[in-house]
Amino acid sequence: MQTNILSGDYKIQYTYADYLAINDDKRYEVMEGHIMMVPAPNTFHQRISSEIGYLFVKYVKENDLGSVFLAPTDVVLSDDVVVQPDILFISKERAGIIGDKAIMGAPDIVVEIISPSSSFNDSVRKREIYQRFGVKEYWLVFPEEKAIEVMTLENGIYRELCSAKEQGSVRSKFLPRFEVDLKDVF
Repeated sequence: MQTNILSGDYKIQYTYADYLAINDDKRYEVMEGHIMMVPAPNTFHQRISSEIGYLFVKYVKENDLGSVFLAPTDVVLSDDVVVQPDILFISKERAGIIGDKAIMGAPDIVVEIISPSSSFNDSVRKREIYQRFGVKEYWLVFPEEKAIEVMTLENGIYRELCSAKEQGSVRSKFLPRFEVDLKDVF
């Protein structure tokens, strides 16, 4: 299906199989059947991703809780929804969703670092998708504002657990005693 995407001959509904058939070096996501190119993140975004990723990996490893993956890692939520969160966590109990090529189901925790080009996609569209597919905890990181918001799934709806801007810390409900101080990120 690569030629359809690149030639402008658009399909109405793209699937995971179409996504796998793309043969170039660009990053894509499939959002409810629509294929979207994901631009490469800037260095500030990558530094923040590294800092938060390190804190997650260290905590998860020290406590033998599961696996942490950093982008680009494909997460197949359905045949027509394939995303690449910046950071994701899967508990040991749910390790069966970790496939050779992709995560085949909803992670327990997803972290998205918001950039100007992805703001609507990450904070609105993906929020709705992660909520619908049952991601238990959703972290939104706003580099320009030096802020982090943590939401947890309660009765099928995201509710803010905590947030911090410029100083302070945020915590996870799903990972007991896991806390991130903003000074360690920004």
